[in-house]
Amino acid sequence: MSKTEFELTDSVTYVKGVGPRRAKELEKLNIFTKYDLLTHYPRTYEDQRYITPIARATVDEQGIFVGTLSNIDLRETSRLKIITAILTDETASIQVIWFNQQYLMKLLHSGTRIMIIGKVKFDSWSGVLSINQINSFSILEPGEKVTLGIKPVYPATAALNQSFFRTAIQNLLDAMPPVKEILPAPIIKKLNLMPLDIAIRQIHFPANAEILKQARRRLAFDELFLIQCGLMLIKRQNTVEQLGISCKKNGELVQKVFESLPFKLTGDQLKTFETVAQDMENPQPMRRLIQGDVGSGKTVVAMLALVKAVENGYQGAFMAPTEILAAQHFNTFTKMLENFGIRIGLLSAKVTTSKKSRAEIYNKIANHEFDIVIGTHALIQDEVKFKNLGLVITDEQHRFGVTQRAKLGRKAEVVPDMIVMTATPIPRTMTLTVYGDLEVSLIKQMPPGRKPIKTSVKTVRSRKKVYEFVREEILSGRQAYVVCPLIERSEYESLHYIDPATEIFAMLSNGIFKDIPCALIHGKIKPAEKDEIMSRFHGGEIKLLVSTTVIEVGVDVPNATVMVIENAERFGLSQLHQLRGRVGRGSEKSYCILISNSKEGAAKARLDLMESTSNGFELAEEDLKIRGPGQFFGEAQHGLPDLKVANIFRDVETLLEARDAAENFVTSENDLNYFASLRKNLALAYGEKFSQINQA
Repeated sequence: MSKTEFELTDSVTYVKGVGPRRAKELEKLNIFTKYDLLTHYPRTYEDQRYITPIARATVDEQGIFVGTLSNIDLRETSRLKIITAILTDETASIQVIWFNQQYLMKLLHSGTRIMIIGKVKFDSWSGVLSINQINSFSILEPGEKVTLGIKPVYPATAALNQSFFRTAIQNLLDAMPPVKEILPAPIIKKLNLMPLDIAIRQIHFPANAEILKQARRRLAFDELFLIQCGLMLIKRQNTVEQLGISCKKNGELVQKVFESLPFKLTGDQLKTFETVAQDMENPQPMRRLIQGDVGSGKTVVAMLALVKAVENGYQGAFMAPTEILAAQHFNTFTKMLENFGIRIGLLSAKVTTSKKSRAEIYNKIANHEFDIVIGTHALIQDEVKFKNLGLVITDEQHRFGVTQRAKLGRKAEVVPDMIVMTATPIPRTMTLTVYGDLEVSLIKQMPPGRKPIKTSVKTVRSRKKVYEFVREEILSGRQAYVVCPLIERSEYESLHYIDPATEIFAMLSNGIFKDIPCALIHGKIKPAEKDEIMSRFHGGEIKLLVSTTVIEVGVDVPNATVMVIENAERFGLSQLHQLRGRVGRGSEKSYCILISNSKEGAAKARLDLMESTSNGFELAEEDLKIRGPGQFFGEAQHGLPDLKVANIFRDVETLLEARDAAENFVTSENDLNYFASLRKNLALAYGEKFSQINQA
């Protein structure tokens, strides 16, 4: 069956050179339609304008070599599978080495002609030159001419190489009619942006470096502009186009609870609560992000806001990412508010094990017998009905997202106020993009009395001493975490230097800690079992918890004083900081020990920073500089799109241009007739990501 009309929403199978088998493989890269393939942008480029004769190969320099293979051999060591071959052109021969890519033995044969891009090294043991740092290579068909130029390098799989992507995308571009502009002409003219059709074609196959730069700028601008417009439309609907509730000034109940607090609020906490109170007194719905470092005291501000809602006759909902954290908040709130007649309910899978218990809790929520309901994602189930929901709070926002917080907000008959809390310090440029639909409050000051966590970096050679120290802490009555980057050893042996949680647990529980209660927890364990292990650790029954990053957002265990992080170089700064925040929650001195053998580069820079500062906001900024934003909007954000071209650290100027343009566009009544087209483009680019926006 052939298609006569070209539609970007068509299946990718209609692209020449793809077909059903390759389409199935493309699904692994989330490529389902022509649009997905068109926007499968290169991750980098290779300058293939000049082929290097092998006779001119230079040690420690990269070259592009074209020749014929011979003497292909596979040998194995205890850790590596090594393919060696001789590459020969008209001038000389050189050795080529591939590590842990044994599948290539089926593709490489004597007489095979290839083009290879890689760095040349001198092997002092064998005394020969070799290409062993291979960026890419492609097998050439008999008689195939090598086309030179700036070549795209795409995210690929073992079954779909660069040659396939270059050919398939070129075929798609050849068949595609000119792409229609999605930006208003005044924006394109004012910012001197490249036409969209040219930008899309040049991002894949650039004529030169300057044109590639212009194409990147245009597509990065479009991405950021669309996201900003989507978030601003959501914000417009939530604030300008919708009427919310309006609370009275803080009254007697808020004052009494405030005076009963067993500690004095910091200046940042006071300022944030005053801002929240003003928002709640405003008839427009509150949409506020409270951003604060681990242990900065966001929860008490949230509690005071909930008390204010209750004082005004409304119910409040507080959604936590885990059952244990929900139970912990429930116990804390109950203890602090039980003398004020505020009725608090807990809704999670653990407390609704039977149909009868579920019905009882649902009825109490629906009949306003609970003033504050604390729960997990169980709060957004269809069966849960509130009578007078006025305030919604989601804790640890990066575990929920735009879609889920909107679903909780729709539980109210009127538009409720909403607070989002995150302990992930996010740089300003990130905040503009990720939380463009929210106002932002920062809590940077730490409550007095919180002791700093001593952080140190150790090598694997020091592991024995590290765990002897951990044992001393446990025998002194404390508890400890050990965090690993992987659950079990990867099938890719190139990761042989990673120590997975299963092996670390076996080593520790059968060795130095064999007489101490230990447990292992990771993402493959069933939720009920995971909760049971965490409850036992919280209760002090388990002394040593070996884990993956599932404990990054978890239970507050004041008795845990040591955090050991294995292969610490595998984590980003922000994640290391979040993990470190699991200790130091009690009165005892706490320690974070990072085990790593990294001696140079970005990994060492991250670990050195962890030793030198405990400021989460500083670390987040540095993390962004060192690692780049990567897939900041993927599953971690549950609802915001990935950036395919834009890099919000490198493209700060473009981001600010896009935000200004989006703000002017969305607030301009003259452009309202363009909204239907904008929503269509948002739907095409991001599907359900912006499903909140009204389609009317």
